[in-house]
Amino acid sequence: MLNGTRRLGALAIAAAIFASACSSTAATGTPAVTPAPAATTAAATSTPASAPSAAPSAAAAAVTCVTGTITASGSTALQPLVDAAAKQYDAACSGATITVNGGGSGTGLTQVAAGGVQIGDSDVTAESRLKAPDAAKLVDHIVTRQGWIVVTNKDVTGVTNLTTQQETDVWTGKDTNWNQVGGPDLPIVLIFRPSSSGTRTTFKKLVLNNATEATGGQTLTEDSNGTVTTAVSKTDGAVSVIGFAYYNDPAAKPILNGLQLDGVDATVANMASGTYKLAADGHMYSNGTPAAGSLTEAFLAYMMSPAVQGTLIPSKFYAPVTK
Repeated sequence: MLNGTRRLGALAIAAAIFASACSSTAATGTPAVTPAPAATTAAATSTPASAPSAAPSAAAAAVTCVTGTITASGSTALQPLVDAAAKQYDAACSGATITVNGGGSGTGLTQVAAGGVQIGDSDVTAESRLKAPDAAKLVDHIVTRQGWIVVTNKDVTGVTNLTTQQETDVWTGKDTNWNQVGGPDLPIVLIFRPSSSGTRTTFKKLVLNNATEATGGQTLTEDSNGTVTTAVSKTDGAVSVIGFAYYNDPAAKPILNGLQLDGVDATVANMASGTYKLAADGHMYSNGTPAAGSLTEAFLAYMMSPAVQGTLIPSKFYAPVTK
């Protein structure tokens, strides 16, 4: 029986698959924002090195450059996008340093509410995770639409689609062998995310209808989309949920099986149209309205610019914000 948390992120494959889950700079504690006396503009010319592939150049887009140091932390589902945008901004703007860390949506919300970071990235709303007074002081910046896909180890053959009911039966422990849903005679190994995970919360809400998940049987827990992907690829009979950006990484997609949900393909187009239901807004929270002229204000504005919404977001398998 596999129980508790098993760390596989140290495997060599993780470095190739999850460059996007690394920080754009090393975290050094709580940074101070240093607004510039006057904003300048520059062209973003950097090509990010994060998964799933190098984004097209944003050279044609003007960037409002502000000096300073800020940190965004939280959702690992959003991390490939935010990290790539931060790299582009840093490359275009000398004197700006934007660090992007993971940790999960709950961690990001808690940290931004406490003033430990300037931006909290989250797959869920602050109101759903924080006490009312803490949630009330945060300002929500919805920057993208993101989707997730159920993935299995490659040895789970014969299963290309699971219905909502089948997913519920699998994740609540009613079904414990893949032959119960048309697959091989192989025990199902559930790879969960921790309770702070927005991915886990979103999947439980949208697919499981908040049913109680299995606590016995064969289960593991991994703390990020990156480590989950590695764990699924290395564990016989494993199943879990990861963001589109991770599944579509050229190094990851060949080593995983991606499943339809209720017969609908897990694509950006289906997510954007609403026909694929395992999708949610991507939030970047600030503690109050960002100060005028601050790097926080400038970076959040950059996230809504054509360089990000029109170019970077599609390249990372997210959908732009619809007005």
